[in-house]
Amino acid sequence: MAKRLKSCSPLGMTSTIAVALVAAITIGVGASAAASPRPPQWGLHGTYSPSIDPANFVATIDNPYFPLKPGTAFHYKGTKEKTPQTDDMVVTHDAKLVLGVRCTVVRDTVTQGGKAIERTFDWYAQDKQGNVWYMGEDALELSHGRLVRASDSWEAGVKGAKPGIIMPPNPQPGDVYRQEYYPPGGALDQARVLTRDASVTVPDGTFKRALATVEWSPVEPQYEKKFYVAGIGEVQEHVTQGGHERFQLVSVTHQ
Repeated sequence: MAKRLKSCSPLGMTSTIAVALVAAITIGVGASAAASPRPPQWGLHGTYSPSIDPANFVATIDNPYFPLKPGTAFHYKGTKEKTPQTDDMVVTHDAKLVLGVRCTVVRDTVTQGGKAIERTFDWYAQDKQGNVWYMGEDALELSHGRLVRASDSWEAGVKGAKPGIIMPPNPQPGDVYRQEYYPPGGALDQARVLTRDASVTVPDGTFKRALATVEWSPVEPQYEKKFYVAGIGEVQEHVTQGGHERFQLVSVTHQ
């Protein structure tokens, strides 16, 4: 399902004052989900040129908030526009080489009414500093009864696409970062850290001191709040403005 380094300006990451943080927490939390949201004040603009050195990457993705151990499967249930769906995210043993970096392949399948309606193969890699990079995705969507490649599929280094940070090593409130960057296909997600002390209850359990973030994309204007738990990963996501979508972690299994 799908950051922080305050000193990492090459990644486009920033920190802002406390007043802006309060505003960011308010946006998308108390407003109606049906409202047409305004762009956030913290949104990133301008040039973006991340530097990728294959020698700076490690083989294991063990970031506490986004661990990806091959053989692990995360099972979510929720609704999209009031329709029940399930989402199964499986960390495969497969790898893909992107920009000379060996990436872990994660298979994410959304099912509705017992039929797969979306399937995405996401590519992640972790650098020596602990950042988990999002290197691209091969996205499939249901069309005329079969899964076909979606227009927002992208691969870093191809047709202007650039990788983003899906999770920094030590996220702090106020940090902002790009998660993906592919203007032609509309993959322009950004995120902001809200707090590291959130409480959240999902079918898999009740957790305190969870990491809460809010995501935004200028292509599909909506605010999506996500919760991550150290040692597990993402446990909940909820569109708070610009749509009606909510998924919660039901269980984690290991093959």
